[in-house]
Amino acid sequence: MNKNSSKKSIMVVSPGTLYVVATPIGHRDDITLRALNVLGHVDLIAAEDTRKTRRFLDLHGIQGRFISYHEHNENERTPQILKKLKTGASIALVSNAGTPSVSDPGYRLIKSAAKNEVSIVPVPGVSAAAAALSVAGLPTDAFTFAGFLPKKKGKRLNQLGALAREPRTLIIYESPKRILLLLKDIISIMGNRYCVLAREMTKLHEEFIRGRLSEILEILEGRSQTKGECTLLISGCEDGSTVNWETVRNEIRNELESKNEPVSRLAQKISQKYGLSKNKVYQEALEIRRQRTEDR
Repeated sequence: MNKNSSKKSIMVVSPGTLYVVATPIGHRDDITLRALNVLGHVDLIAAEDTRKTRRFLDLHGIQGRFISYHEHNENERTPQILKKLKTGASIALVSNAGTPSVSDPGYRLIKSAAKNEVSIVPVPGVSAAAAALSVAGLPTDAFTFAGFLPKKKGKRLNQLGALAREPRTLIIYESPKRILLLLKDIISIMGNRYCVLAREMTKLHEEFIRGRLSEILEILEGRSQTKGECTLLISGCEDGSTVNWETVRNEIRNELESKNEPVSRLAQKISQKYGLSKNKVYQEALEIRRQRTEDR
């Protein structure tokens, strides 16, 4: 078992236990004493990027044995790690930043460990979603975390459509390369809502941009490039607000393109989803289909 000689108090980890350990999202000091203690004493550290985790632990004088665990080898690694746990090894699971399994690798391992009655212990700490929500100034009593939306436009618009009537604060992760596209899609589906964009949190160039979606889009479009992972928080749909018909039309277009089903069935499904007149949705769908036919 690894020991960190610089620590006076020594925590003894339990054998056969999986520790889910949160690590910093940027600032290297955002790590709990308990997390350092666990990482310094487990038999093995399952890391999304072993080199990055090793460099981070070196800063804290901790050495450890590593095994890679990321989205491309989860299926292969999960039974291997599970076998080690069942034979008594203590293992810490870490991602590159933040809390494992929250839009990061770890779900399959944790699910398998629970199914096999392996002890699972959370070692909580930083999460980008919680950090951004705490300073956004949006309602925090209830929120919906959507993580990263699909890269394919059709699926992304579908998911945004499903979230459009959500009354709770929405939290979405996005890469800097796709943030402009995401903002445009949200405006087309949800309208020009108030939101907060958190970028480079806890790092040197930390930034919070507040305003309407169109205002944030204009700010980012005026820059040569956007850097750093982005966390976008969007105000929820207010009670009594009207449906954004552009949202409905986008969903009709996507359904017409992706599925071969009668317009009447499509209209019934979408009208029930948004609480609209089936006849109104049906007429919109017929018009959209007519326009598509003429454009061909």
